[in-house]
Amino acid sequence: MKDRLSQRWADVQLALALLTRLPLPARSLPDRGASAAWAWPLAGVAVGGIAALVASLGLAAGVPATVAAALALAAQALATGAMHEDGLADTADGLWGGWSRERRLEIMKDSRTGSYGVAALVLVGLLRWSALAAALDSGSVVLIAAAVLSRVPMVVLMAALPNARGSGLSQSLGRPGRRQAFLAAATGLAVALIAIGPAAFALALAAALAALALGLVARAKIGGQTGDVLGASQQISEAAALVAAAALA
Repeated sequence: MKDRLSQRWADVQLALALLTRLPLPARSLPDRGASAAWAWPLAGVAVGGIAALVASLGLAAGVPATVAAALALAAQALATGAMHEDGLADTADGLWGGWSRERRLEIMKDSRTGSYGVAALVLVGLLRWSALAAALDSGSVVLIAAAVLSRVPMVVLMAALPNARGSGLSQSLGRPGRRQAFLAAATGLAVALIAIGPAAFALALAAALAALALGLVARAKIGGQTGDVLGASQQISEAAALVAAAALA
């Protein structure tokens, strides 16, 4: 039992090391690859918790909800190194900027951001910001629920779709099985229920539908998923979850 708990805690640390830029104790951890993917939603607890704290401090200081929302999203980007935003931009450029599967993958690998990527960052960013500003009326803890739920699709898409490129970070981690995907979904929903109660079901449904749409497009255009697609799924599903939260506020 103790060994199992130690392994679970190590998986959480691996998730934090992979999905955030938070300073972690410098010690070696077992490389469990996709077997630790179930813990990815728990990285959202840290990222969402930081953002919720920033939003709460801003509101307590008397700044408008729109400003508090912007500060919270900036804190999230700093906590993750904007890795998911980068994935969103690359995915938008690749999926809509190329005419063949090979060209789309080539564009996604290019570090330069094109017009589709800029448009995606602006539009999804505006959606997240405006929805969060409205949702803050019901409390900043919604940031934790959205952050956790939006990291579940990363695991599910990775398990459901093959790697389209055959290389890169997503490929190097391996492919999680159904068990890891189920554990990720159960963990994410449980944390969201603790954070915001039954409203978590609406946020989870919105996030799932958004991720499903992206997964279908990615499968049709490039034959599967990449690390960029996984990052884009986080951004898009978080936006959808925040819109649901705003509708319920």
